[in-house]
Amino acid sequence: MTHPIISDLSNRYTAKRYDATKRIPQADLDVLYEAMRLSASSINSQPWKFIVIESDDAKQRFHDTFANKHQFNQPHAKAASHIILFAHNPHYTRDDYAKVVDKGIADGRVQPENREQAFGSYAFADLNTDEKGYNGGWTNSQTYIALGNTLHTLARLGIDSTTMEGIDSDLIGEIFKEELDGYVCNVALAIGYHHADEDYNAKLPKSRLDAADVLKVL
Repeated sequence: MTHPIISDLSNRYTAKRYDATKRIPQADLDVLYEAMRLSASSINSQPWKFIVIESDDAKQRFHDTFANKHQFNQPHAKAASHIILFAHNPHYTRDDYAKVVDKGIADGRVQPENREQAFGSYAFADLNTDEKGYNGGWTNSQTYIALGNTLHTLARLGIDSTTMEGIDSDLIGEIFKEELDGYVCNVALAIGYHHADEDYNAKLPKSRLDAADVLKVL
């Protein structure tokens, strides 16, 4: 099948080694950041923070988060052009959703007189919140919607990436405590350009289950 979307996804893969001499142009970063901002989420909750690690100091801090485990991902901390922490709010509240509603009013999506009615969607957040106000399972899932959108955007821009669940969420929470401000990071994304000689995965053919094994049209 020949289509730009299929080409994007066929060429996309998980980079294993990065070329530390190459940096992503700012123009491409601007497109990427806007695409991330436009990501979909349940009830348009947007319960996330995207923390971009760009400076050498920030990269060293991220490098330090691998002190105890998952050292196989540690080289990406300094070799990749950028690292993005996908963080979620584990205690998303009605006040948090109020920011979404009020932005909808400012953007003309919601009429001011319908403000209270707009909170009807928050019932879905309530369904995913326990008696202690924890809804991190639900909000964490939203970050993966944004992650998927980010991966495709990167593929379209010709930028390589590595999704990293192999991170120390607790240590990231300590070292980036100020930036996270109560949010939790369970997944990070290294982005940049693969090392032509050292990235073995770049040369391997794409492999996925056949459509018949995963897709059924009723």
